[in-house]
Amino acid sequence: MTTVETDTKTSVTAVKPIVDALAPRFTRLSDEIWDHPELRWEEHRSMAKQIQAAEEFGGRITRAVGGVPTAFSAEWGAGSPIIGFLGEYDALASLSQAAGAAERMPDTDSGTDAGHGCGHNLLGTGSLLAAIAVAQHLEASALPGTVRYYGCPAEEGAAGKTFMVAAGAFDDVDAAVTNHPGDAMSADQWKSLAYTQAYFRFRGVAAHAGGMPQLGRSALDAAELMNVGVNFLREHMDDSDRIHYAFIDAGGPSANVVQPTAELYYIVRSPTVARMRKLYERVKKVAQGAALMTETEVEIEFDGACAELLPNRTLEERLYANVQEIGGVPFDDDDQEYGRRITRGFPEGSLEFARSMRALPDDAPPYFDGVLPLVDPIHRFQMTGSTDVGDVSWVTPTVQIVAGTAALGTPGHSWQMVAQGKSAAAHKGMIHGATAMAATALELLTDPALLAEARAEFDGIVAKTPYDRPIPEGTVPPPLRPTYRPA
Repeated sequence: MTTVETDTKTSVTAVKPIVDALAPRFTRLSDEIWDHPELRWEEHRSMAKQIQAAEEFGGRITRAVGGVPTAFSAEWGAGSPIIGFLGEYDALASLSQAAGAAERMPDTDSGTDAGHGCGHNLLGTGSLLAAIAVAQHLEASALPGTVRYYGCPAEEGAAGKTFMVAAGAFDDVDAAVTNHPGDAMSADQWKSLAYTQAYFRFRGVAAHAGGMPQLGRSALDAAELMNVGVNFLREHMDDSDRIHYAFIDAGGPSANVVQPTAELYYIVRSPTVARMRKLYERVKKVAQGAALMTETEVEIEFDGACAELLPNRTLEERLYANVQEIGGVPFDDDDQEYGRRITRGFPEGSLEFARSMRALPDDAPPYFDGVLPLVDPIHRFQMTGSTDVGDVSWVTPTVQIVAGTAALGTPGHSWQMVAQGKSAAAHKGMIHGATAMAATALELLTDPALLAEARAEFDGIVAKTPYDRPIPEGTVPPPLRPTYRPA
């Protein structure tokens, strides 16, 4: 019997062998970025590592994309359509942690207190891996189209992509794909909150706190009154709103000096940019009232902002179909054993809550190896965090996969997330996510009907609700400002 071969390749089967062949190089890249975590706007070494990898595979590099010093793009191919991949590589302060440790144990070799508590070493590397895999397939198949990877800085508390969007960096992109590390592989995009962030600097008058306090005007008092006022404000804002703060300057360590300076850093979040602006204005009034009560002065410096995420259902469904074909992440017994050890150190109820919200059985293993169903958009989850992917999603159709790289219930922005960042399980999840991204991007490049459908959905929404850019006209990224101070 003679078998007649026919070309029955799907996008998954077309890109998976390429992703798998590239995986060792990009696993190493992810680990290298994990080894040297860098905070927002300071990702020079991480960016250089990514540029080196992109150039190894023929990427054409553009530096300082959007005028941002630690942003770049790498491009392959030519012509239309142009599909963008979004990557990140910034870390978080105070999260240094030894790789693989199941208890709190700072990494003494990194030379910094920072750590990849949101998995951006995996995020950026996974997106770059997917982009190169698609580019290699296009070249081998002599197919037209442009693959463009964006190395995006300062997602954590700075919204680097928002400044890139404002500079027009994504204006010619037909669609964008990205990923985010998480505790279960999912093609659902959660709704996120818009946010703004600002420094509130109080200036007072120093004096001897014991001998002549009447001559002083305490900036620290003003900062504390601002915090008290905002805490009272919390009763009168929507349940989905969020306000956070940190002391940058408490006026010094001398209790017997009326503190002449104090500085707070505030983040204000709400479900839409318009609502966020209104809440932010209320917070500013509280600060001004605190200054008035203490006869101090307050200077408010806007630092950054981002919009809420605009999901694209057409792309989600296509991504989900590819995820179903790929199947769950192939975690093995060693992965699950490590998962059992590290989950013992989670905040009480984290693992149980993660299982419950996904309707998983109580005995579901720590590393979820299945595929979560696609949720009806009506029941789309409202996340109370934020992402600057939101701004990209308002200028081009965008889809994001959650790559299963961590144990169920792993808190975001935690040492537990850092500890898992170089694990075999994290590498497997990153590679799985890259395969799903690459397959979806390939279909956008080769199926005009799919791209047209995604664009029609996008155009219909923004025609009714245009992009509301959250940063003021002419605002430059913090590294380009005279007041910029590295974290």
